Amino acid sequence: MMARAHWPRTMRVAVLRGPGDVAVAEADVPQPGPGELLVRVRACGICSSDLMDWYIKQKAPFVFGHEPAGEVAAVGEGVTGFKPGDRVVVHHHAPCLECEACRRGDVVHCAVWREPALIPGGMAEYAVVARQAVRHDTWRMPDHLSFEEGTLVEPLACVVKGLDRAGFAPGMRVLVVGLGFVGQIFGFLLRRLGAAHLAGSDLVPKRLALAEQHWADAIYDASKQTPPGEAFDLVVVTPASPRAMVSGAAAVRRGGKLLLFAPTPPDELVPFPVYDLFFREITLVTSYSAGPGEMRRALEHVAAGVLPASLLITHRFPLQEVAEAYRTAQDIHNALKVIVTMEAGDDA
Repeated sequence: MMARAHWPRTMRVAVLRGPGDVAVAEADVPQPGPGELLVRVRACGICSSDLMDWYIKQKAPFVFGHEPAGEVAAVGEGVTGFKPGDRVVVHHHAPCLECEACRRGDVVHCAVWREPALIPGGMAEYAVVARQAVRHDTWRMPDHLSFEEGTLVEPLACVVKGLDRAGFAPGMRVLVVGLGFVGQIFGFLLRRLGAAHLAGSDLVPKRLALAEQHWADAIYDASKQTPPGEAFDLVVVTPASPRAMVSGAAAVRRGGKLLLFAPTPPDELVPFPVYDLFFREITLVTSYSAGPGEMRRALEHVAAGVLPASLLITHRFPLQEVAEAYRTAQDIHNALKVIVTMEAGDDA
């Protein structure tokens, strides 16, 4: 029987009870079963998907958070690839890598991938990593990376996958519509990967200024101007805004691509001008989450310093202030990435 000397019996977790309703609660620390890990979470980012009211209504109440970094507290029976003390980033879903969907590369459509792999969630002092994630999508962090920097890996992995699906290649002209945290990491990565011309569009002056200073060749204040029509090989639209999606499509060159990076609510339709898209032969691409390959590459990018954490992480809160952290993350004028840090209590 596994000794409990290395972790307490109870822990604090952040429960998202409904849209905008976050509370700290007490829960039992889960025990890792065969093939599993127990991870002491040190930091976890708040994702824009955590702020989508329609999405929250479908799931609440639940322990939210899926951008964790921490250290292994204990290993389950049969685990040989990790040991207590290893510093890791964990994906909250992981595939089997054996089914038909996995064999064709569509890992997010694997039935195993759909099962939770981080229990109860990332906004907890401890979490169990399920067997499939231990095998395929848990990664040791280089010693020089902080836990805060580790929280950037999962969102960057989603960006890596999006660019793969959109067929990005060095030398392309790219417009990023929406310059929140995700839009900014698109910009930083695209600059590193060799985009020939990079532009950004947003309504928020601080976001536009950050892009202009660090990666954008041109910026467009969406409250005053629109990007040039049919000018870009690839347009990335990060907000779940039909208006942004339609305006983004207008900026794609003939034969170019439009990447939609966020979903609308399930009952909302986007009024695309199909006649125009058809004759301009615009390819519309979507991208959802990421898999092990993208996580590995994202970790390599973060380790190489592609993302300036000091610029992107704008706010930090301890777990007991998670409600304030959540409110701050909703402030589009001042916040980019908000992270929550966890300090587990004394062992019991």
